[in-house]
Parts: sequence; structure tokens; C-alpha cells
Amino acid sequence: MVPADEVVAADEAVEAAVPLLEPRDGVPPVIETVADLERVIDAFAAGTGPVAVDAERASGYRYGQRAYLIQLRRRGAGSALIDPVALPDLSELGDVLADTEMVLHAANQDLPCLAEVGIVPNRLFDTELAGRLLGHPRVGLGSMVENVLGYVLEKGYSAADWSTRPLPEDWLRYAVLDVELLVELRDALYAELTASGKLDWALEEFAAILTTPPKPPRTDPWRRTSGIHRVRNRRALAVVREVWMTRDKIAQERDLSPGRVLQDAAIVELALSSPKTPTELQALPTMRGRGARRHQTAWLRAVSKARGLPDRALPESNLPGDGPPPAHRWAERDPEAAKRLAAAKAVVAALADEHTMPTENLLQPDSVRRLSWSPPDDLTPEAIADVLRELGARPWQINLVAKPLAKAFVRLECKGDL
Repeated sequence: MVPADEVVAADEAVEAAVPLLEPRDGVPPVIETVADLERVIDAFAAGTGPVAVDAERASGYRYGQRAYLIQLRRRGAGSALIDPVALPDLSELGDVLADTEMVLHAANQDLPCLAEVGIVPNRLFDTELAGRLLGHPRVGLGSMVENVLGYVLEKGYSAADWSTRPLPEDWLRYAVLDVELLVELRDALYAELTASGKLDWALEEFAAILTTPPKPPRTDPWRRTSGIHRVRNRRALAVVREVWMTRDKIAQERDLSPGRVLQDAAIVELALSSPKTPTELQALPTMRGRGARRHQTAWLRAVSKARGLPDRALPESNLPGDGPPPAHRWAERDPEAAKRLAAAKAVVAALADEHTMPTENLLQPDSVRRLSWSPPDDLTPEAIADVLRELGARPWQINLVAKPLAKAFVRLECKGDL
């Protein structure tokens, strides 16, 4: 929890914040040619200190999460805006900057699309994650810049369709300002981390972001359809699956966000009603939009395919998980595990409060659940540490939580509660 006096101080800082309306060097032209890119590479190679990096995507408009604009800034080089559509291979720039510390805000969001064009950092500073470890009450870029540096960034274009060409001047100004003060923010947070004794923790976290392999593709991604909980039989689930896969194929072909082809609510409604004719389909409330009707033949074909599947080909109602069951079932299925979970949550919450950070940054909730469900036979700090290490916890986290968790579990056992 953030102390009340810190919240007041932050609010006062916001009131005194100065609007940042123009980049100090103006809005640079968008780099779209190899010749202009070579000049940017030379300039950034000659620059000094960390390089601020940001990327703009077209989430909700286009299929996938590719970058449609990349912004950079470095002392001695100024700011640059690069069009990765016109220049899809930025590996030469990536090579030049590979050993330079790259400063990103919420790095996990941008690193995949940067890697697609050849920009893969070896050193990272994540200003959002630093803010979380320091206990800042608001860690969005705008809030961090206001509360730490005293400037107000322009808002309003983060959710824009960045695949638009040409990009409007106002959008480009917004994009440049996103990296205008990112290195200065990094420097201020670095000083805070050092003063609070959390710098080594942050460095471990940044390294983990770079070294943790990407998650494998989801099994049956169609099961993430919003509202699928309303679908209660396997035949209807098959309709969800077939329509979802049809939508995904169309979305890829048209390079559109799947939700712009057909909304999740429409998929669920098709599963529940299973229309057989265009008239029945068009009568559904979620199928009255132009986008939904444009591919009505494809939707009907998908529904028909699901309807005709043999029972053995229908999806199971639930997939077996690789982890513990939902926590709300623990008290009935394993009361001892439920008590361990309650004790572990209390330990982690108390330590997170002591060190002024969110509990999930001290230890991932999934790790707390897995440890509580399947603890080691030997409830020693060393054994707890081994389990947490296998679950991906960093050394600084293990050093803080292993001993208190072991004590909590042993205390339950000694009381005869386990």
C-alpha cells in the first residue's frame, strides 16, 4: 500500500505538471527509405547513453501485433520515426544498438514486434516495471512522466489505427513525445531504485524479460472466446470452434482484427442458436452488421460442419489443466492445501506491503498456487526455494519469500492443521 502522504505528494505534482506539447527538436520526418535509414543508423551509432524505444501497433484494427511505427531517441542522435512497413528489416539498426541499453515502457508489449523487424536488445530498462517495484501508485507512461518528471504528455492516440498511411501530423507528434523523456524517466527511476536498495532486483527482472522464452501458442485458442461460459454442450462448443477458426482464416486473409470480422458475442450466439438458413442467421441480433453479413455463407458452412461431426470429434467440455484446480474448489477437494494457500497469500501480501510493491511483482500468483497445492515433502527454506526456482522465480524473490513461506507451512503442520 502506498502511504497517504506519498499519494498527496503525487497529486500535488500532477497539479503542478507542465504540458509537454512539442518535441524539443520538432517532429522528424518518417524514415521510409534505405538511404534515410542508413543516416539514422550512423547517427544512433554515434550517440551516447541508453536509447529510448517505442512501437505503435494497430491492435483492434489489423491481424496480429506487428509494428506500424517505431520511435527512437538517444542523446547526440535526437529522435527518429521509422516506418517498419516500408522498411521491414531493421536488423542493421538492431545490430548497432544490440549492446546499448534500450529503455522501453511495458517492454513485454513491444519486444515481440521489435524482434520481428530485427531489433533485439541485450540490455533493457523497463520504466513501467521499475515503477511497480518502487510502489508508484500509477505506472502508465503518462502518469509516470507526470509524477516523476513533472510533465504532462498528450493523450488520445494510443488506440489509433497506426496502419493508416500517411500518418497524421498530430499522431506523429504524439509518437515522438512518447520517447522524448523516456531516458530522463529511466535516469530518475534508476536513482530511486538505487536509493531504495531495489536496483539489483530490477536488474534481475529486466534480465528475466530478455531471457524468458516466449510462451508457446495456446492450446485451443478458440476456448478464449468471450462469453463461451454460456455454451454448455459439446455440440455447441464445436460450433464455437468451427466459426472461430473460420473467422481467424478470414481475418488473416484480410489483415483485419478478428473482432472486426465477427464479434465474439456473435460466435456464441451462433453456437446457441445453430441457424440453418440465411434468414435464421440474419434474424440474430449480433448478425445484423455489414461485417457479419458479408461472410454469412462462411458462418453457415461452419455451423453446418459442426452440426455434422460425429460425437467422437466433438471437443471436450473442459481441457485438463497442467496446474492446480481453481482455488475456490480447494476447501472441498484438499482442505490442507486451502490452508497453505491462505497462509502463503498472507505471507506474500505482508512482504509486498513491507517492500511497497504489488504482490504479483513479489511473487506470481500462479507460483503461490502451485507451491501451495504441491509443496515439497521437506518444508525447509531450501526446498521451498528449489520449487520456486523451477517455477521461474528470480533469486531476489526467493531470498525474500522462501524462509517466511517455509515457516508458515511448518507452523500449520505443527498446529496439527495439516
